[in-house]
Amino acid sequence: MKDFPAILAFDTSAAHCAAALLLDGQVVSRVEEMSRGQGERLIVLLEEFLAENNTTWGDLDAIAVGVGPGNFTGIRISVSAARGLALGLGIPAMGVSLFDTTQMLSKQAQVAVPAPRDQAYMMDFDKQIKPAMAHKNQFAAAAMSTSYNASDHVVSMVQIAAKHASPETPRPAPLYVRPADAAPPRDKPPVLLP
Repeated sequence: MKDFPAILAFDTSAAHCAAALLLDGQVVSRVEEMSRGQGERLIVLLEEFLAENNTTWGDLDAIAVGVGPGNFTGIRISVSAARGLALGLGIPAMGVSLFDTTQMLSKQAQVAVPAPRDQAYMMDFDKQIKPAMAHKNQFAAAAMSTSYNASDHVVSMVQIAAKHASPETPRPAPLYVRPADAAPPRDKPPVLLP
């Protein structure tokens, strides 16, 4: 049995591809800033990152993945990759939110993640309040996720997974605090001829 688990964490919920690896009790990370193209870059980046650290997919004991809140498409890229990798490798995958990493980094119970339109997603760990929308000035005392960089967050993901990932861990799923901005068209669809 290994003294330390080998855990890979990654995140594409914002304008980056971020990865961290817990190996032999040490954590290393890599972040590539990018506004688009995470879907094409993620697996290649992870393979390069593992190779740089003399690790293979088969060496991994668990995966951690950023589930948001954040960019809709970016979250889905990471979560689907994590679920597919975990299934193929036969290891657990654990979803970790920005709320979790911000709380770990700040040691504060009230945490916030910026949202569109001068809003913020808020969560209070002490009061067990689920994530909700609020005006960004409503909770001035809350720790903001933006106080930390992508590397800080992905390193925290791997550390959280080291404590909590197990074969019983539920499969990761995107964390959506509010409904999508997109709406179905109001026009009637065209009539299809037989």
